[in-house]
Amino acid sequence: MSIAARLERLPLSSFHYKLLLICGLGWLFDAMDVGLISFVLPAVAEFWDLTASQIGALGSIGMVGLGLGAVIGGTLGDIYGRKRVFTITLIIYGIASFLCGLSTSYATLMFWRFVVGLGLGAEIPVAFTLASEFSPASQRGRMTVLLESFWAFGWLAAALIGYLVVPRWGWRVAFYIGSLPALYSAVLRWLLPESPRYLEKIGKKAEAEEVVAKVERACGIAPGTTEKYVEANAIEETPEALKKAKFSELWKGRFVRRTLCLWILWFGINIAYYGIVIWLPTLMVGRGFGIVKSFEYVLIMCVAQIPGYFSAAYLVDKIGRKPTLTVYLLLSGVAAYMFSSSTTVAQVIGWGSAIYFFNLGAWGVLYAYTPEMYPTHLRATGAGWASFCGRIGAIIAPMAVGKIVFYLGQQAAYPVVFGLIGVVFVVTALAMLTLGIETKGKTLEELAG
Repeated sequence: MSIAARLERLPLSSFHYKLLLICGLGWLFDAMDVGLISFVLPAVAEFWDLTASQIGALGSIGMVGLGLGAVIGGTLGDIYGRKRVFTITLIIYGIASFLCGLSTSYATLMFWRFVVGLGLGAEIPVAFTLASEFSPASQRGRMTVLLESFWAFGWLAAALIGYLVVPRWGWRVAFYIGSLPALYSAVLRWLLPESPRYLEKIGKKAEAEEVVAKVERACGIAPGTTEKYVEANAIEETPEALKKAKFSELWKGRFVRRTLCLWILWFGINIAYYGIVIWLPTLMVGRGFGIVKSFEYVLIMCVAQIPGYFSAAYLVDKIGRKPTLTVYLLLSGVAAYMFSSSTTVAQVIGWGSAIYFFNLGAWGVLYAYTPEMYPTHLRATGAGWASFCGRIGAIIAPMAVGKIVFYLGQQAAYPVVFGLIGVVFVVTALAMLTLGIETKGKTLEELAG
């Protein structure tokens, strides 16, 4: 029985949940670091008297790093392994975040935010590839969405830092707190296992056997004895032939439709998400709420991310990736449109919470869906390029919002920005509806063809 077949026939155990927690904590720190910039922007803008265009550029520069990092990290993950790249990237962006707090000029802060983005971007495709390759087909969607749900807790931590720390101790302290991932990376070196699918792919069969045996023991069975979990119609999976990932392969044969769909999804959801979250506290300050009140309202909205993720985690393996992602994107568009015309505090908080609920639920499904599109030798590379395409949208969004604010002013820009974001959500949903394939219940080897 191959490594893949043995993994697919195992039930979820303490091993899988421990892996979820280990990767999830790293993902939590990632979200906290990305989220910090939106909560320090109003304070940094006041500190250096920045223009709207400069604020937008500061929000976008990290996305430039995210895009490049995703391609580099995805490629390196397929060459040197998921574990090694995941650990190193935490060190890079943790240190860079600390140096953001030491910045003495706008240009210096821009540089270190770029490095932060490099580290974070490189980690994204690797973390979800690792989680996906350990999870059985029947639970893979739920486990990956649950991993993505740690983003909500990280963003909530960033909101708390913005609400409690920035007004009292300043924006520099917020960045110092964001450097914690560098310390967490030491824990990962000891606790995080390498993907046995990857180890088998590069010819390290003995190491792969050792990792799988550990998972089997956690399930309470003797290593190699998985018959009790084999269904009557189960088909033996054979390991993939050893190959090197090539970019051109993403645009050949059955991968053309998958790659096109993923790139549109990542581009659209990044434009919508970062167009909102990077500017939301600043736009709300412009609406007259005040910096503390704005942070307070955004903090309430961020809480809605958590049930959004959990609802998507339940639905993704029940009704499938395609209907869940399509509906959540459409409802995100509706919420963004209603938010654009909100006039009272209750409307702002209510529709803002709806945006976070459905938007982040959609993010969770997308992270589950992306690694399923490619075989083992191409999985991290394909995920990295999809993420890179998304980061182009993430780069454009804050700068575009900055231009709209510059020409219209913060008051007039508020409804225009969120109305346009609603349109982006709807277009992205239509792309999933027309190009997306369903992957629910299929093993990674079946999807690889």
